[in-house]
Amino acid sequence: MNRFKLNDRMIPVMITLMLFAFMYSFGMFRYSNFTSPQVFFNLFIDNSFLIIVAVGMTFVILSGGIDLSVGSVIALTSMVAASLLLAGLSPIIVIPIALLVGPVLGFLMGCCIHFFNLQPFIVTLAGMFFARGLSFLISVETVSINDDFFRFMASTRIPIGNYFISTSVIIAIIVVCVAIFVAHYTKFGRNVYAIGGSEQSALLMGLPVGQTKILVYTVSGFCASLAGLVFTFYMLSGYGLHANGLELEAIAAVVIGGTLLTGGVGYMVGSVIGVLMLGTIQSLIAYEGSLSAWWTKIAIGLLLLLFIGLQRVIVHRNDKKKNTISLKDTEGSDQIAR
Repeated sequence: MNRFKLNDRMIPVMITLMLFAFMYSFGMFRYSNFTSPQVFFNLFIDNSFLIIVAVGMTFVILSGGIDLSVGSVIALTSMVAASLLLAGLSPIIVIPIALLVGPVLGFLMGCCIHFFNLQPFIVTLAGMFFARGLSFLISVETVSINDDFFRFMASTRIPIGNYFISTSVIIAIIVVCVAIFVAHYTKFGRNVYAIGGSEQSALLMGLPVGQTKILVYTVSGFCASLAGLVFTFYMLSGYGLHANGLELEAIAAVVIGGTLLTGGVGYMVGSVIGVLMLGTIQSLIAYEGSLSAWWTKIAIGLLLLLFIGLQRVIVHRNDKKKNTISLKDTEGSDQIAR
């Protein structure tokens, strides 16, 4: 039975991978410039910050929660970094301070969710408004960044043959590798999967449910702040409207990547493929030229509906298997009793 369960869990990821391969192959067939390896590398360059956010969001959704604050945390991080640099502080001081923004907010939200038994949707929605409001308290205008280190990070290109990637891609790859290790080879990762599968069962097993939930939102906040720094390298500015609506794109990427919204099932690699899929849709629409950018939202919406429907089918199928097994066990117990 374990083999079938594993196959069921891998079905959404495999479908996402096949759809990504199909879309990318379609682009290569339709547009001659799409065949350049640089187009593929650009998917990582343009979406490195979204990959980092999706990693944190995957942990949250695996635990059965949701985090709507990540886009606002990116904006707040960019504003904190830009304003401190404008004040003349060194990047050595600015970067650690900026990286603390998300974890502190995530820790506070996790505490509210656990100790006051509040819904993650409401708490993180409040966190979203709070972080976005703080961004505009710092400045309502765009704050440009002229620091040499930030410009170096923005302009540095790492050659791969005749092509290149950015330093942001390296950061995103490191984050994904660390997240895969944590999710699958540490006690914290196993606890996250267990809580997402059944919080009540996790409590009965003696797992640190409250501690894990608080840590999950802290990790998500850290990923959002790190993504905010990467986004700042990309934009070289801080602005209160940066990453507006990015939290929905992150959730879409995670769900399209095969993570169940109810928690307990999902893979980091699937979330990365989900991000690349969203990037491919944007690239195809940009190459087409005649289509509005709003078609990206339409395509993402349709994909979300498809994968949520697929998740429902898989969950229903697994529940049916569990009920069948339970019925057989009950019948066997009755026969023994007789």
